[in-house]
Amino acid sequence: MNTRDHLATPGASTDSLNPSANETFDAVLSARLNRRHFMLGTIGTGATAVLGGLSLTACGGGSASAATPAARLLAFSPVAKSLADVVAIPTGYSFKVLCALGDPLTAATAAYKNDGTDTDFESRFGDHHDGMQYFGLSAAGAPDPASSSRALIGLNHEATTNQGKPSFFLHADGGTDSLPRLPAEADKEMAIHGISVFEISKTGGQFSYVQASPFNFRIHQNTEVELSGPVRGSPLVVTKYSPTGEKARGTLNNCGTGRTPWGTLLTGEENWAGYFTRNASDDTARADKSVASLKRYGRNQGAASRHGWETAGADDKYARWNISKTGASADGSDDYRNELNTEGYIVEVDPYDKTKAARKRTALGRFAHEAAAFSNPVAGKPLAIYQGDDSQGEYIYKWVSTANWSAADANAADRLATGDKYLDDGKLYVARFNADGTGSWIELSFGINGLDAGNAAYAFADQADVCVNSRLAGDKVGATKMDRPEWSAVNPANGDVYFTLTNNSNRGGAMAADAANPRVYTDIKGVSTVQTGNVNGHIIRLRETGGDPAATTFAWDIYLFGAEAGAGSAINLSALSNDQDFSSPDGLAFTPTTGICWIQTDDGAYTDVTNCMMLAALPGQVGDGDSVTVAGTGVTTYRGKQPTADTLKRFLVGPAACELTGLCETPDGKTLFVNIQHPGETTKAADIADPAKYTSHWPGNAGYGAGGASARPRSATIVITKNDGGLIGS
Repeated sequence: MNTRDHLATPGASTDSLNPSANETFDAVLSARLNRRHFMLGTIGTGATAVLGGLSLTACGGGSASAATPAARLLAFSPVAKSLADVVAIPTGYSFKVLCALGDPLTAATAAYKNDGTDTDFESRFGDHHDGMQYFGLSAAGAPDPASSSRALIGLNHEATTNQGKPSFFLHADGGTDSLPRLPAEADKEMAIHGISVFEISKTGGQFSYVQASPFNFRIHQNTEVELSGPVRGSPLVVTKYSPTGEKARGTLNNCGTGRTPWGTLLTGEENWAGYFTRNASDDTARADKSVASLKRYGRNQGAASRHGWETAGADDKYARWNISKTGASADGSDDYRNELNTEGYIVEVDPYDKTKAARKRTALGRFAHEAAAFSNPVAGKPLAIYQGDDSQGEYIYKWVSTANWSAADANAADRLATGDKYLDDGKLYVARFNADGTGSWIELSFGINGLDAGNAAYAFADQADVCVNSRLAGDKVGATKMDRPEWSAVNPANGDVYFTLTNNSNRGGAMAADAANPRVYTDIKGVSTVQTGNVNGHIIRLRETGGDPAATTFAWDIYLFGAEAGAGSAINLSALSNDQDFSSPDGLAFTPTTGICWIQTDDGAYTDVTNCMMLAALPGQVGDGDSVTVAGTGVTTYRGKQPTADTLKRFLVGPAACELTGLCETPDGKTLFVNIQHPGETTKAADIADPAKYTSHWPGNAGYGAGGASARPRSATIVITKNDGGLIGS
């Protein structure tokens, strides 16, 4: 998520813009509204007429709320929007910093100095804390899902702050901004990507992480992992490192997470393609169908890598980042031409057993993965996993296991073997959203729906090929292009599935508006910054036909439209107030104890008014609202029941230039863990020597770690509790 769209702001993802011609609807009309000069309609139109009322027709449906404990949920006072370099939470709540970039994970690792001289990052927390999950521990150190006093947390480290120089806060002088890169700098940067698993313990009513815990471990870019599922052993993943195509190294650009019903961590590899480079003449050197695959995943020949790690030396750990065909072998066993095919999967990690290699679950498809959300498990029924592909115009996917869920597997002794059972054998589907509020899941299996050697655009060889090239498969079957599908979550109360669609600057341009992505407008940010497309994003949800996770059809509506409160009813379709308005929804999770839906933002469109935030919601169900014809595009869509002050409100606003991403909760619902990612990201690399020019000093300015009020900013995890000891969100 740090490589977000943000309408051409720094850090925008360029890994992919779906070039397929899959059907969308035409956009029409434009008009001008309110103080920030909103304009509705297709890009390039000049209409400025003020819009009148919206055309509404009833869509039907009732309502359903999450299981509500005795305490009234969302009783807290909403937090105001803020540009301050602090963490703001409701009155009656407190927070503390649990851990931050660079903190030591072994007894022998020194405290973090936070001045760019620290080393040993394989034994420290990585950067850009992102998705995370809670795994309870008993007093004896055994898995205990009910424990609210001792646990392990699996934590993603997505990326590292980079505005013109590689990871400048990580290096004493800001690091080199030319090639070749220094090995010591590249080694730090490779180590801070990946995953941390660490123990936390509650003492005196407060959680702290246990620095010397034997459970603690890191997965970084030199950690060996297993390939599992259809792609294991395929010619598509043969490399110099693994000539048999069974192993790979590390896990990269980890974003959202999932928690399996058998107690393991799932982590999604998101914007991984940009870490690799190709020579300018590589298309000619390859002269095969791999060129089409590489281009579909954003790696044209001549593409530069994000950090230049391939230039740091001759060692194999650097060479792997150059995916050009440089060897003489026919199969790629003497170079890294196939290395990119080892990235882009859902990865399963056993947090309780660091001796077991993580497994990349290739059957679930290969794309810019966000979270992996499970259907509510029902004994005797298959499990579904819902996933989004976070790039402009990409798709929403579902995996359905062949095996039916057995409750006994919740306590399985060999957790990764249980993962083999449910995650290696099943069917992958991609979503098509119809204009009438229905949709279908289209199967992505070799030999059906044109996924075979006869496909003119790309000749699929087998199921491994379909998995490696899920995007090309989605193109072929006519999936619906979406506005950057981010996190997914399943409502524990009714099984409805939610996806954040964070924004899309190409909606209305390269991609016309359609029912599932219906808005196109222009927002003048501040004085003169023009932002056009689906500027603020929305949250879509679906309900499987018959409540069956294996269903191939569904109903859908748009739960919430992100918007500024003052945008006017033609854009602010959910009628958000100043206590509810938000932009660019990203992180998304339901906490099981209360059933609250937490919405986190990764925004660049509204940051002249407020820092990124987290909201608490009590949603209803698919179909509880109405239909609306969106002025400016003429597209009819379906929206959820408009929120009230009792069903949606702002809970947290983060420090300057941060993203809110990732959360988990203790089983008793009284402690919430939240990640603050890349505060101060807008600092210029040239200003590294002048702390007065940093755009954030958090969490040092909050009293955590070295550096104090002038500290280099750090990604961190915070712990939130209610002062009266009650449920979070009550």
